[in-house]
Amino acid sequence: MVHYKLSYFPIRFAGEIPRQILAYAGQNFEDDRIPQSVWPTIKSTMPFGTLPVLYVDGRPLGQSHAISRYLARQFGINGRCPWEEAQVNAIADQFKDYFNEIRTYNLVKMGFAQGDSDKLYADTFLPNFKKNYQFFTNFLKSSGTGFLIGDSLTWVDLLIAQHTSDLLSDSGSVFAASSSIFDDFPELKAHQKKIHSIPNIKKWIETRPATPL
Repeated sequence: MVHYKLSYFPIRFAGEIPRQILAYAGQNFEDDRIPQSVWPTIKSTMPFGTLPVLYVDGRPLGQSHAISRYLARQFGINGRCPWEEAQVNAIADQFKDYFNEIRTYNLVKMGFAQGDSDKLYADTFLPNFKKNYQFFTNFLKSSGTGFLIGDSLTWVDLLIAQHTSDLLSDSGSVFAASSSIFDDFPELKAHQKKIHSIPNIKKWIETRPATPL
């Protein structure tokens, strides 16, 4: 029996999708939530000095997308063929680009930097949100199945649905925005409801610790 341990801070953010993949698979795992006060004392022991880290029978794997890709392949939600897997990876990489584009806004919203959040919302977040959510909408329309790629769940469905939920404040997120931003993206609003209605995902969301991000 493989032992999985997911070490991350006591928030959702970069650790949430690996947790959701494990929950979807019905896989027991050690949800290791590391307090900020402890982090400086263990940082140097991490593969890249960052979190999250997945331990598989004690072997560490760093970087959130690498962790998600590994777990998704283990549990069959990484695409049904090499082409689908490549498309899934392309969406994940584009999402990472999107987060880099809105990084300054996110840091201010999380309280890790100072700045005018309203101005950053208008000038940085909103145009990049609209650009990228149009890309994601295109994938949804192309698949025609309610999933981003193919006709079944992949881990990028979890990735995009969680971000949509955070923006809609369904999870009490500090990133909550006006629901009107989804007026042009009803497909992704429906996508979030579909993904978060999957029984094991729904159960996880209902029972996970409540955190602001």
